[in-house]
Amino acid sequence: MPEVVFRVRWPDSSVQRCYSPSTVVEEHFAAGEGYPVAEFVERSRAALTLASERVLARFGFPCSRAAAQLADIERRAGAFGDESARVVVEAFEK
Repeated sequence: MPEVVFRVRWPDSSVQRCYSPSTVVEEHFAAGEGYPVAEFVERSRAALTLASERVLARFGFPCSRAAAQLADIERRAGAFGDESARVVVEAFEK
């Protein structure tokens, strides 16, 4: 499975490299686009869950790195309560 790293910029200007075990994440985000934090978390949950399910279908076990990445995204997102705060997906790295 082709892995993808997607680089995001959080509302506090910190940059994070996020891991996905599948390119499916590219179907949920567009490089250069900003998303409200809650929407970013929701899209991340959908993409990383689907990516993990693809790993499960292929190898017989879910992807623990995808689950850990989602947990980290959810934790970081909790720091931003402002509804106007946005997360920018800067780029995809393969």
